[in-house]
Order: sequence, then C-alpha cells, then structure tokens
Amino acid sequence: MIPAKRKAWLFALVCALQFANVAHAHVGNKDIYQTVAAGPYKLFVTVRTPQVIPGVAVVEVRSSGASVRGITITPLPLTGEASKHPPTPDAMKASSSDPAFFTGSLWIMASGSWQVRFNVDGAGGAATASVPVPAVATNILRLQGPIRTILAALGFLLVLGAVGIVTAAVREARLIPGTSAEPARRRRALIAGAATLVICITAVYLSGRWWRVEAADYRAGVHHNSELRTSLDGNRLHLSIGDPYSDADGQWKKIENSQLLTDHGHLMHLYAIRWPEMDAVFHLHPVPDGSSGFGEMLPSMPPGTYHLYADVVFRNGFPETETAIVSVPAGMTGSPLGAEDASAAPKPISNGQLGPRFQLPDGYVMEWEKPAGLIANTPYSFVFHLLEPQGKPAADMQPYLGMPGHAAFVKTDGTAFAHTHPDGSAAMPAVMLANESSGLSMHSMDGMADGGAMNMEPLAPTVAFPYGFPSSGAYRIFIQMKHGSTVETGVFDANVQ
Repeated sequence: MIPAKRKAWLFALVCALQFANVAHAHVGNKDIYQTVAAGPYKLFVTVRTPQVIPGVAVVEVRSSGASVRGITITPLPLTGEASKHPPTPDAMKASSSDPAFFTGSLWIMASGSWQVRFNVDGAGGAATASVPVPAVATNILRLQGPIRTILAALGFLLVLGAVGIVTAAVREARLIPGTSAEPARRRRALIAGAATLVICITAVYLSGRWWRVEAADYRAGVHHNSELRTSLDGNRLHLSIGDPYSDADGQWKKIENSQLLTDHGHLMHLYAIRWPEMDAVFHLHPVPDGSSGFGEMLPSMPPGTYHLYADVVFRNGFPETETAIVSVPAGMTGSPLGAEDASAAPKPISNGQLGPRFQLPDGYVMEWEKPAGLIANTPYSFVFHLLEPQGKPAADMQPYLGMPGHAAFVKTDGTAFAHTHPDGSAAMPAVMLANESSGLSMHSMDGMADGGAMNMEPLAPTVAFPYGFPSSGAYRIFIQMKHGSTVETGVFDANVQ
C-alpha cells in the first residue's frame, strides 16, 4: 500500500506534469483558426505557428463569397512603430485542384504579438484583413541521433585534414621533387602538426562553450506562461498572476491588472473543471481585487479537485491561458451564479461517451452536427443548434458575452484546452488591435470587446466554431448559448484520430 502522504505527492506531481505543456493563448494548442471578412470575401484562416523562433509559419486559407484571384500575406508586429511599416508581401499559392484553397509561408523572426495581413484581389475588388498571431518559442529542436553522428564524424575528419595539411606543408612544401625530407624537417613537421591539433581542439572546445552559452540563452527565452496562484477562503477564490521566475530573490512579482486588456467585458475568463471525470464545469468571471489579483465568490460546487484555466490578454495583444489546481471542500456554501456565468453537470467520462444531442436541465436540447470522422490538426467548422423542448429552433436568442456563443475544447488527459468564439481562437482585443493597425473600420464589432450586444437582428439559434484538434485522443466540448436570460451549457464528447 502507498502511504496517504505519498499518494498526495504523486497526485500533485501528475497534475503538475499535465499542466507543464508550454503554450500561450491556449494550453497545448499552437495553431490559430480564424474566420475573417475581407470586404466581399470570407476567409477561413489557419496559421500553423512555428515551435522555434526564428521559424516559419504555414498559412492556409479557404475562401468563400466572391471569387478570389490571388492573396498576398505579410507578417508584421501587432503594435508599435514596426506595425506601420510592413515588409514586401508574399504571394499565396492557389491549389491546382481547389482554386478556393490557398497556401503560403512566412518567416517569424522574433517572439511576441504578431499579425498576418491578407491582401485579397478578386471579383469583388481589393480588400484587406488581419489575423493576430501570438508567436513565441515553445520548444527546442534537438539534432537527431544520426545527424549528430554524421556531423561529429565530419568534424573529426576536418580536424585530421587540417593537421595533415599543415604537417605535409611544413615537411614537403620546399622540397625539390623526388627528394626526401631530412630528419630536422620531419621534426618541425611533427611539431607543426601537433600545434595545429592543439589549436583545433582548443577552437572546438571554445566553440562548444560559446554554443552552450547561446543554447542556455535560447532556453531562457522559451516561453513560459505567467504563474497563476490561488487560495480559497470559505467560498471566495483569490487569484494572482505573476512572473514564474520572480521567487528567486524571495519576492513574487505580481502582474498589475492595468497590464491587461478587457475581453468581452472582463479582464479574466475562468473555466473550472472537476477532474478527472470532467463532470462539473463552471465558466466564471473573477473581478479585480485591488491593483493586482482577482476575486470570485464561488457558486455551489461539487467537492473535488478542479483544474482552472484563466484567459487573459496583455496590453500588447498577447493572450495567455494561465493554469492552476484548486480543491473544493465538501459542505462549502456557495453564492448564486452570476448573470454572465454558466455551469453544467454532465455524466462522468468514465460512464461512456456523450452523443451529439445533449439534454439541458430546463428541457431545451443542444445538438452538434458532428462530422463522421475527426482528424487531428485538421481545420473544421463545428456547428451547434439550440432547440426548444418542443423541438423547434430556440427563440429569443441573445448574445452571450457579445457573441452568439462560446466554446471550450478540453482534452480528457488535461494536455489541451482552448476557449474559442465563432470568429475563431484569437482573442477579441488582439483582433481589434490587428484591424486598427491595418486601418480597417471596427464599427461592425462595436461592443464585442466589452461584452456589449452585437449588431445582429435577429440572432439565430445556430453557432459555428472554427477549430482543429491539436492531437489525437478523447476530448470534451463545452458550448454556451443564451436565450432570454438563460445561459445554456451543452456538453459533447469527441474521439480524434
């Protein structure tokens, strides 16, 4: 039997390993899926960001609406003076079998908040749109074993060649053809060869030290999300975001709330999911607690361990999903659920997979137009419908936090989480910054960043989310839609190949 203390330690270690995925906007999701309107053209954009910086981002576009003749793409920073001086654009290549599908690639030369600017030309004339792209180094690409062996062998041959060339030059360069070198010349040649060998070994050693320093600097630049620290006082949850490395001097440097942008009316969007059964989920909105940190009066929650996913957007448009774990004790007295908060209590994942039709507590039904097969790293438009108890499309639909709906895609092993919107996975403040830097009007998006109602009359009981699962495995999907004053949360399961 494993002692209770060791069991607790092992559980904490497993949770830490699960949350150790280096990611920025969403846990375990590096690609961007976004739908954008460029004049009369509608573009379904996929940006596959590089894991290392500098690196190449692969861009895919599927167009609809007016026919498109050509698309050029340009990488530039999201904010700052450099965003006003774009480089020469690169032309995307149209597919020979599908003229509405375009592919291209761009070099991302530095970490930070970037955007890809699309210039579209077609039957509807010229149009421009931008998609924000958070680009950071999230990994270190190491040399594969065979390549390392080949390079080491070639380096060894180069050293031997240099020694041989110097030795032969000193011994024979000044000899008359056909004569042999005298002993004194041979001794000088051996000394010159030995000196060359020492110089080469020293150069290799110093180069290795220089490379290790450069590698250490690069490792230090690999992106790590800010650290989320929590404490529970009764049913009040305290959350603080800070520098994950600031404890080295005994001080934890908190991030000021003034460094964050409002997204759909809130500085933080928090998902709390009970683990490991994922049979309770809460979409909450902690409020600022002073100049730094947040507080939330938790509603009544089933006791257990909850994984927390906190979405924030920094002032430069860079989004992060901070993660933490909190234990909710039995008997905790909760507060009423906020008007913009949502919750659901689906059956545990160990009880079998949920189907494409989810029965809601008030008799309403949410349905998913589930594709026949789901493939990892493939872009989809996932469509959901809200139906009244009588089976008719729901009436009196209202925007939920400025959108027709919100979605969270969560892998059941905890390695992937993405909070997305009908426009895509990019944060709305970053979308607005990208369009402002492109000189585009954002009137059609008025109110979306601060949670106001969209300019849509009437709102349909159908919502679609662009997304691609980052890896194979089992996922649980949480969908929020609103009718009247009721926020509904549908829950669905997916197996991805």
